[in-house]
Amino acid sequence: MLRPTVIGSLLVLQGVLGCMPISKATTTVWNARVVASYPHDPGAYTQGLVIENGQMFEGTGKYGSSTLREVDLKTGKVIRSLSLDEQYFGEGIAILNGNIFQLTWKNNFCFVYDLNSFQYKEYFRYPFEGWGLTSNGNELILSDGSSELRFIDPNSFKEVRRISVKDGSERIKNLNELEYISGEIWANIWYEDRIARVSPETGKLLGWIDLSGLYPKSQREDRDQVLNGIAHDSNTKKLYVTGKNWPKLFEIEIVK
Repeated sequence: MLRPTVIGSLLVLQGVLGCMPISKATTTVWNARVVASYPHDPGAYTQGLVIENGQMFEGTGKYGSSTLREVDLKTGKVIRSLSLDEQYFGEGIAILNGNIFQLTWKNNFCFVYDLNSFQYKEYFRYPFEGWGLTSNGNELILSDGSSELRFIDPNSFKEVRRISVKDGSERIKNLNELEYISGEIWANIWYEDRIARVSPETGKLLGWIDLSGLYPKSQREDRDQVLNGIAHDSNTKKLYVTGKNWPKLFEIEIVK
C-alpha cells in the first residue's frame, strides 16, 4: 500500500518500490508491485516493446546491432529477428492494421513490415528525430525526445496534430518509449526511473509511476542501461516493463 507523508508542502508517497517526492501537491504518484520476472536478452538495447495477441515484439537500437524481433515472453528467447542495415539506429515500434512500424533515430526513416511474415513493405520519411512510438488504434503517436508528442496518419505518415506534455506549466522533456493504455499515453523519460501518464487530448500530466527500486542503478554496468520499454497486454491487462540491456523483463501491478 502507499503511505502518504507530508513534508512541508511536499507529499511523499512511500510504496513497494521506493518513494518519490512530488513537485506539486496535486501530482499523483503510483508505485508498483513486481508480480513476476522473466529472462531478457542483456544484449538487447531496448527501444520499443509491444504485445499483440499474446506475443511480444521488441525493437532494439545502436548502429550495427539494431533489430526487430519476436520474443517468447516467458523465456526471453528470440523466435525470429531481422537486422537493420548498420547505418540505421533502430528506435520505437508500434503495431497497427496488421503492420509493424519501426522508427530510426536520426535517419528520418520509418520502416513498415507485415506483422505475420516480417516482410518489409515500405518506408516513410519524417523531418525530426524518432524516439518512441505507439498507437491509439487509429493513429500512431510519436516522441522525438522533446516534450512534444505527434499524432501521425499511418497511411501517409503526415502529422495530424500534436500535444505538449506538461506538469502544470512545466514541460516534461525527454519523452522516450511510449505505450497507449486504457485511453492514456504512458511515456518513459530518458535517464529517469519513472513513467509519465499523459492525457492524449491535452498533454496534461496525469501522474507518475515510480519504478526507482525495480532494477537499482548500483547493479547497472553503465548509465545507458536506463528504464525503457512498456508493453501492455490488452487481453489479459498485464503490464510489462524492462530497460536497455536489462537482464530481466518485469511484470508489474500498479499500486494505487
